[in-house]
Amino acid sequence: MCVPVCHQIPSSPSEPQLPPCKPQSKSQPPLSKLKAPQLKTKPQSKDVVKSKKRSKSQLKNVVPTKAVLRPLPTLPPFDFEGYLREKDNRNFKLLIDQPEKCHIGGAVEEAAAGGGGSEGSTTAPYMLIAVKSIPGDFDKRQVVRRTWGKEGLFQKDVSIRTVFLLGVPRNRTALPLWDRLMTYESQTFGDILLWDFEDTFFNLTLKETHFLKWINSSCPHVKFIFKGDADVYVNVENIVEMLQGQKPEEDLFVGDIIINAKPIRRRNSKYYVPEFVYGGGLYPNYAGGGGFVMSGHTARRLSSACQQVELFPIDDVFLGMCLRLIGVEPSRHQGFRTFGIPRPSAAPHLQTFDPCFYRELMVVHSLSVPQIWLMWNLLHDPRLRCHNRTSQTSWPFKWKDKMSKTTGKEKDYGETDVFISH
Repeated sequence: MCVPVCHQIPSSPSEPQLPPCKPQSKSQPPLSKLKAPQLKTKPQSKDVVKSKKRSKSQLKNVVPTKAVLRPLPTLPPFDFEGYLREKDNRNFKLLIDQPEKCHIGGAVEEAAAGGGGSEGSTTAPYMLIAVKSIPGDFDKRQVVRRTWGKEGLFQKDVSIRTVFLLGVPRNRTALPLWDRLMTYESQTFGDILLWDFEDTFFNLTLKETHFLKWINSSCPHVKFIFKGDADVYVNVENIVEMLQGQKPEEDLFVGDIIINAKPIRRRNSKYYVPEFVYGGGLYPNYAGGGGFVMSGHTARRLSSACQQVELFPIDDVFLGMCLRLIGVEPSRHQGFRTFGIPRPSAAPHLQTFDPCFYRELMVVHSLSVPQIWLMWNLLHDPRLRCHNRTSQTSWPFKWKDKMSKTTGKEKDYGETDVFISH
């Protein structure tokens, strides 16, 4: 599982050639003769019945042989015993770094010229955007760079910086010269963080811990951090507006919070976790990994806490365990939709992909590359007009200010069916 060396998947042996079809024996009637009586209107009804019985009996004889060839659905999708043996190996080399990512050039020059201000508040970005990615998803990284993840001075003193978090591809032959791609991409855009562990689903926890360590060492004075997936649409304007009045030196963790979630024991599930890995009845409250926001202070505390918590194969739940250790209760915000979006009862005429609907949200999961590009351009079109045609007041639903602490009375999203996937 968590090993730095990537093993190539051996090529599958060639399939055996099927034997040539043998001519039908005279003892068995040909298929045309079996079906011929069905073409007539009312003759030889007994023969028709006999042929149907024969075909049904033949099907019954064939089904068990096909079922034996199918893989057993109870086989575990992941080697958890191997994972437990390797889970203490949690320190991997950073192959591609961006040590100057959190140094704002103008602020550095001002500080060097004696312009005043502390280094922590003037040289660090206001918000760092961290996006989980894999080496082969160059197109997804590109659309993020050109849309909601664009770096620069957002407004006044709100500076935005972006990094992409990657590991080594498990099957290197699937992406030839992947290391060259990462090197060239880093030289061109300066936003790649690449660690020497296999980039797999269950290694996302390693991506979480290594990113937090990087924050602590290379970006310790960042005020706020957005962390999410590459297939989400993010309204950075709404997030910046939400953060107005929030103090970066205090604890803050906001997202689509999942509560009262139970470990999945179905062995054919992607999120299957056996009891010997996690024996508890409920997971701690955690945020959907599609996207969440935390303060720099909370990120630094999590960096220390996550070194103490035993590694868990589901990164979202693991981060919830770290939050519980430092005593931080995550806040749920209705604008974070990491499981899709509901059709609002207050505005049923709006479609789920309507830009006027997305304009009030923070994060929506999951969108394709063309959809992200389309939504970005729709929302930034100066001709966009959002008005409720069925009511005198526009925007009957507002989610920008709907942030609240999670309570035990709320239902887990897994129990509802209102979320719509794209």
